[in-house]
Amino acid sequence: MAKKRPQTKAKPRSAGAGDREIPVVGAREPCPCGSGRRYKACHGREASHAATELVQRPFEGLPGEADWVALRELVPAATVELTLKGGLPEGVPSVTLATVLPMAWPALRRDDGSVLLGVQNDTSSGDLSRDLADTLQRALDVAPGTPVQGRRVPVDGPRLQDLIAADSAFEPVVHPGFEFWVQDAGNATAEVTASLERANEAAIPTVKLTGVDAAYWCETPDKNHLRWVMPYGEDELLDALARLHAAGTSSLGADTRLVGSFRAHGLTVPVWDLPTGATAEDVEKPAAAFAERLTAALAVDTPLTPEERRARGGLTNRQITLS
Repeated sequence: MAKKRPQTKAKPRSAGAGDREIPVVGAREPCPCGSGRRYKACHGREASHAATELVQRPFEGLPGEADWVALRELVPAATVELTLKGGLPEGVPSVTLATVLPMAWPALRRDDGSVLLGVQNDTSSGDLSRDLADTLQRALDVAPGTPVQGRRVPVDGPRLQDLIAADSAFEPVVHPGFEFWVQDAGNATAEVTASLERANEAAIPTVKLTGVDAAYWCETPDKNHLRWVMPYGEDELLDALARLHAAGTSSLGADTRLVGSFRAHGLTVPVWDLPTGATAEDVEKPAAAFAERLTAALAVDTPLTPEERRARGGLTNRQITLS
């Protein structure tokens, strides 16, 4: 039986606590206001009710929407260079999106002025795009060498779509570990070094396929997988996958099978089981061939056959919503 945590006597809230800005922390952490309650039961609840309504596709309209979803939900360690509308501010040599940052910082202004923006963080509103845009703007303004903390986001603030150039490239670079956190590993603090070691130990080996968009191979102890974020409407995609599944053409080769899908940020992510020894390179050609079959299936508009409806039902029953 797990040990009960010792009860913490609630501290009286300081005068004016309701007027000052309360930073965003993990849902189960103590609220920074000093109430003694968990954040989710205190100012986290207030933030969630005061925030905007849930935006189902927060990355819609951004270059590389499917890869944004993958970096938010599926990929352990990756970075992407971002291009801002109007160019970079003076003193900011680059802005880089990262899956996660040390100590779960939402963003970091490095000593050289460059900015790292983390995409895998708790957010305070129902619009992830607005939350990230607010963090990015604050990271551009803080002094070099400063991390940016979370906060409740103004409901009328800009979104990423207002800040990032719509015609820019979005090209994720997947890393085997989180060494991109530090520019000078020899001078990293003990706290950052420990965080780096923990993160590297937990990272699942992941590779982005080169022949198709937003498809990521990953290695787990039991078997390998391909997780592929697809930019199609959910009903349209599930119909096409059902047609292929019923026809016996939904796999990626021998000993592989389409096992279900995730739903994340308005997009569907089909998942295939792969043999333990199957590498990302092994999946490149089968994935490209599958993309051609899928395109053909998406073009079919006739009603599903009984067998295809059963296949669709099976896929729907195995769908998991991540966000």
